Amino acid sequence: MTGGNPWEITELTAKIRDRRLKPQSENLPALRELVSSARDSGLNDRLTRLGTAAVRLAWAVAVLGIEATPALTANVAGLSESEAAEKVARLVDARILAPPRPGNGTQPLEYLHPLIATAVYQAIPGAMRVAMHGQAATVVLGAGLGSAAAGRHLLEMHPEGDPWVVHHLREAAREYLRAGAPDAGRRCLARALREPPALEERAAVLYELGCAAQLTEPDVTVNHLRAALGEPALGPELREAITYRLAQAYGHSGRMEEAAQVFADEVGRATSARTRLRMQTEQLMWNMFRADEKESPARSRRLTRLAEHLTGRGMAERYLMGLRAWDAMTRGEPVATALHYAEEALGDGLSWTDDDWGFEVPILVALVFLHCDQPGRAEELFNKGIAECERKGWRGSHLAFGFTLLGYARLRRGALGEAEELAREGMRIADLVGSSTPAHWTAVGTLIGTLICRGRIQEAQEFAAGHRGETLPQATLCPDVPAVRGELLLAANLHREARNRLTEVGRRMDGRGMRNPAWCPWQLHLAQALALTDPRQAAEVADDAVRRARQFGAHSAIGKALHTAATVTQGPDRIKLLAEAVSHLMRSPAAYDLALALVDHGAALRRIGLPQEAGDRLYRGLEGAVRCGADALAARARDELSAAGLRPMQLRVDHTSPLTSQEQAIAERAAEGWPDARISETTGLEEREVARLLSDVYRKVGTDRAGLAKRLITPTVGLPQRPVPDPE
Repeated sequence: MTGGNPWEITELTAKIRDRRLKPQSENLPALRELVSSARDSGLNDRLTRLGTAAVRLAWAVAVLGIEATPALTANVAGLSESEAAEKVARLVDARILAPPRPGNGTQPLEYLHPLIATAVYQAIPGAMRVAMHGQAATVVLGAGLGSAAAGRHLLEMHPEGDPWVVHHLREAAREYLRAGAPDAGRRCLARALREPPALEERAAVLYELGCAAQLTEPDVTVNHLRAALGEPALGPELREAITYRLAQAYGHSGRMEEAAQVFADEVGRATSARTRLRMQTEQLMWNMFRADEKESPARSRRLTRLAEHLTGRGMAERYLMGLRAWDAMTRGEPVATALHYAEEALGDGLSWTDDDWGFEVPILVALVFLHCDQPGRAEELFNKGIAECERKGWRGSHLAFGFTLLGYARLRRGALGEAEELAREGMRIADLVGSSTPAHWTAVGTLIGTLICRGRIQEAQEFAAGHRGETLPQATLCPDVPAVRGELLLAANLHREARNRLTEVGRRMDGRGMRNPAWCPWQLHLAQALALTDPRQAAEVADDAVRRARQFGAHSAIGKALHTAATVTQGPDRIKLLAEAVSHLMRSPAAYDLALALVDHGAALRRIGLPQEAGDRLYRGLEGAVRCGADALAARARDELSAAGLRPMQLRVDHTSPLTSQEQAIAERAAEGWPDARISETTGLEEREVARLLSDVYRKVGTDRAGLAKRLITPTVGLPQRPVPDPE
């Protein structure tokens, strides 16, 4: 009847004794009645019989909670310390308070059971409870426990327009936010707004409240910040801060045009060159994020001119360089150009949780490294950003993007199981913010792409159908969701629908100057969609993708484009293109794309009667597919091996294996700039074997050859550490 609650058992036993009930079945209804009355009348009657002073002290303990030390409790109850000690003893004897713990009077008083504390607190008359919370706030502050400790008491007071209350609620909110408790900070600020604050403080309170709500409710943030901008008592510094936050809130809601317009409206008010540069940077960034940007080429030219004259000494200049790196990457400028500006922007680090700067450019810089064949470096930055958010208790868009894009990096690296898990976690967090946000759609695109690579096409279709009715934000997304949907249509053999959708994606991308197939591979999928009905156009599209990929220069982009060109080509040229695609992908960390190209190359070699060469490619492709978690690709590789008269092997692959001593030695020489031929001479290995070992190094370390030196020298989170060489 009591559910095993110790306090209720004790109270029920006492009532049974008082009523002299016998343990018989006919007394069960009486027992149930006693259980329901044990919490209320029994406790209240017993407490009332102890006297008014004891009641006040019990109330004070309930109000103070964990701050209920004997001295503070006596102060709130209006008793002397000696009188309070006497009442504590009586309350202990009555089984209401627990015996005081030793600690020279510094340990808080506690109720014998939490249910007693709840019952006593609820029995305090409303007006008295409010007055006691006000007294508790004063006492707690006087004891030096800080505004956060007083905050929960101030929340219970009635609004009276008291500046003292507003001041300490704002201080409490700051302490809560620093401690990683944004929800508690929001409650304090909302209560401060109801006090209400003085006219000259109102804009600041609205701004702080908007900042506290930004992580989980960007639409609410917009309302608070627009109200703050409308306040008459608004200084230039506060106005500038509100402008930045308002644009971020619009952006996190997917309203990129409004985010850019905020700066277009405010840049004319800038009173210094520093502020003007900062606002120009932010305006460029939000325009860059607009999916419907009309003046993209002009914006790119302006950004290029600005970046040429920067020194990178200030944060605004570093952010501009980050935007320049992103623009160079999406437009398909050489890898070296994009990486140069990314390194300049990164400097000694970019924070995701800086109070003055957003996390958008740090994310863009990480994505530049990812698309430039350095996913390990990108993962390091994403992991640091996630850790920052978790330390501060930020559970909104920042953290959702962190998990999702880390999953996207794992997808591009070929760790499909981890990619799926991370994308689902990113979506779970993003959906707490809203289903139409960029964070949500980034997770949707990443998860669909991952399921396609794993060969779970029907599951991907069902998942995509579940999000078909949702509104897609007018924002640049990574990955591009319409392109991913086109890829899904192609995977489902709906070639006509895929062709129409991908053609529209290509028109939009080319119109904005985003010509890099590493960033958005719409051409690769469009060429395959055209192959059956228009092979000539398919070849033209694939050849153009190869040209663009070579201009960019990342081995993964070149290899994937060559692989696509091979799929729409017949005859001996197909074998040559596949061999070249494998060669480039072996020099990249793109494990899944390499496995796919190896299987296709092996299948093509088998069909022209070269079983030995075919077996080599197929076995390697099978190993890569199993390692990546690409079940459908692994099954196809086994089928091809069986068709070649070879035995398909059941492989077990360690996904976290570090570099072997042989791989480490070869990697160190490659990082020092040694060509493969020289490494071959020194180690006694064939040059082909050196290339194969280096391919495994790129996959494990997460970079191409250009980034190898940095990855080997600097140990990073989530990367295999350098092993101790085997003495043998």
